[in-house]
Amino acid sequence: MKRIITIAFALVALLVMFCSADQTPQQRYIDRFASLAVSEMYRSGVPASITLAQGLLESNSGQSYLATEGNNHFGIKCHSDWKGKTIHADDDQLNECFRKYDDVLDSYADHSDHLRYSPRYHFLFDYPITDYKSWAYGLSKAGYATDRQYPSKLVTLIENYSLAKYDKMKPSDFDSSSHLFPSSKSARGGQNISEGNDPQSEEEMLPSGKKSQKRVKVKKVRKAAKNTSRSDLIIEEAIPESPNALAEPRAAVSEQFVVALDRRTYLQNGVPFVYSIEGDSYRILAERNNLFYREILKFNDLTADETLAPGTIVYLQAKKNYARKGLDKYIVEKDGESLRDICQQYGVKMSSINHLNGFSSTHRLREGDTILLRK
Repeated sequence: MKRIITIAFALVALLVMFCSADQTPQQRYIDRFASLAVSEMYRSGVPASITLAQGLLESNSGQSYLATEGNNHFGIKCHSDWKGKTIHADDDQLNECFRKYDDVLDSYADHSDHLRYSPRYHFLFDYPITDYKSWAYGLSKAGYATDRQYPSKLVTLIENYSLAKYDKMKPSDFDSSSHLFPSSKSARGGQNISEGNDPQSEEEMLPSGKKSQKRVKVKKVRKAAKNTSRSDLIIEEAIPESPNALAEPRAAVSEQFVVALDRRTYLQNGVPFVYSIEGDSYRILAERNNLFYREILKFNDLTADETLAPGTIVYLQAKKNYARKGLDKYIVEKDGESLRDICQQYGVKMSSINHLNGFSSTHRLREGDTILLRK
């Protein structure tokens, strides 16, 4: 009897050793954080495969000093606007400042926001969410890392560990109690298994990518523009079928005025504007649009006239206090970037943005600063 028990214990020990050997640090990392990467994909539009591959690479599968001591899985540095905890480590320079998080979830969310709200990465969201190669090489093109092999390393990780399958999964495919391992409802063979009586296709569910962008309804509304006598303006506004589509961070939107005159008027954040052409001035555009000269200057955050270069955005109504839904913030690309240019890009009042961020009229922006565009 003792011999049988001894043999049983030996078999169990061998089984445990076999299972442990099969679970590499990389696979343990994936099993632990896959559901978090998928949740972030649905919140921000960043492919789960890219998030996992970057996490594996940047944190050494969760074993790096920054990851274990600071919950920083993506090597994001402090920058001048960081008000949270910090941790120091050698990188491009000795003893550099990195962000320290209370939880890994905060690190993942900060990484998603970094890609979603930095203008240099906006073009990535034009790629299908399943096109991990374009995302990997696009990150390198945008300057995410100085390592020339960075994109190929990401692609290798994605393909070696079959991370692309997570780009086709939903948060509900994971066990809601643990958020660590796929539940029995997980996707098989790369296909979504939807819950409920109203299953949705992949392009309906994905928060970004060319397929999901096409799934919109268009409504036309006829109305007159404020401060004009024109009654033949047609607004074409794209209405996403799914709220997930609102997560797209691009400033360009599928809305425009079609004016039955000699100039096309567009909408940004629901505010009509025109692009200036050769020979335009603010005074000329005010006259052409039945506006007071000082009025058009105020609409464009100006107190005095200035040279109007061709292609400049000129608003014909007062801008909004806050940016449209899904554009919560902006990450400054370089020192000295103009806050007015940012406000013009997103159709928001500079006074409101200054107030929201606690900026003085002489505040100077620095690379990496986060500008809040919504409450």
